[in-house]
This record gives sequence, structure tokens and C-alpha cells, in this order.
Amino acid sequence: MTLYDISLTYTEDLPTWPGDQTIQIKRISSIKDGDIANVTQLSMCAHSGTHVDAPDHFLGNGKTVEAIPLELMIGPAAVVETHAEGTITPADLITARIPTGVKRVLLKTANSEYWAAGNTAFQEDFIALNEEAAEYLVELGVEVIGVDYLSVAPFTDLEPTHKTLLEAGVLIIEGLDLSGVEPGEYILYCLPLKIGGSDGAPARVLLKR
Repeated sequence: MTLYDISLTYTEDLPTWPGDQTIQIKRISSIKDGDIANVTQLSMCAHSGTHVDAPDHFLGNGKTVEAIPLELMIGPAAVVETHAEGTITPADLITARIPTGVKRVLLKTANSEYWAAGNTAFQEDFIALNEEAAEYLVELGVEVIGVDYLSVAPFTDLEPTHKTLLEAGVLIIEGLDLSGVEPGEYILYCLPLKIGGSDGAPARVLLKR
């Protein structure tokens, strides 16, 4: 058995979405300063780093992260590589050859190179799905889509792709690091924090092969 951790490490220089609070990690109690224990305080947006989007994020329907069905988050998955540049279209997904019947798809793109290089600047031109590609995935019966940057949708057109997927009940996982993972079949383990009433949550995401 081989396990792959495809989660980003939370640090203060991890890129965050423009306008969101940057990640703040502060030691508020320290043994070396005479305290009885080390205690760290973490402050960040729920959509920082590797995270999931709940339906409420773009639909405002009250379906928040603690209600996401657990069966979506664990099970067979396929890492599928696409060499699309800019926006991913249905034609790009057809070329990538998503295996028939796969319910969980993780898209590996050139975005993962940003994480491999330790890039700390937010990239507005990241590769993402357009609305038609989202519709294609829904038609295929995909129930989980994971992407290797901080949004499944293009920076300048966020709403259509998100709404298409979330309205169809598709779980969105964003901020994956697939740089060390080859395309193929795996078992996915995605466990977001159980935050009551939240439109998203950080997640630790693993693949097993």
C-alpha cells in the first residue's frame, strides 16, 4: 500500500484568494517562555489551502459543510491529467479520457507545478473548468471533482461553473497538490473539518494505491 498526501501545507506564505484574510499562525503560549505548553492559534478563511466547497458557498441554500455526505468523500477515484491551457473545455476532458463510470475525478494540470516550485504568489491565470466542462462532468455522472488550484472556476468567471456543479450535488475539492501523483486509479480519502454552518472547510486529502 502506498499513501499520497495531496494536501497543501498551511503556512503564512501559502497563496490565498485576493481579498481573503491571509493565513496567520501565531504561537500564543510557549514552553521556552515559561508556559506549561506550546499553543498555536490559527486564523484563516475556510477556503484557504486544500478545502472543500459546500453547496451553500454559491447557492445560499443552507447546505453547509457538516452535512456533506460522508460516502462522497471516501472511495475509488481517478487522477486524470489534462494539458489544457487556460480554460478546460469539454473537448479537453474528452481528450483526457476520464474512465467510464468513475464517480470521483481529480484533474491534474500545469497548476500543480506552482505547488512543486513552492510558488507563494497568487496566480490569476490558473487553469480551471468553464461552465460547459462542468456540465459535461455532470452528464458523465461525476459526483466529486478535485482541482489543483484554489478554484474549480476561472478567476474572472466564478459563478457559472460553481453553480452548475453544486446544483447537481457534485462535491468540489480545491487546492490539491497533484505534482507527485501519476494519473491512474486510487482510493480517495477527503475529510474536511466538521464546522457547523460553514460554506466550506479545510481538508486533509489522501490517495491510496
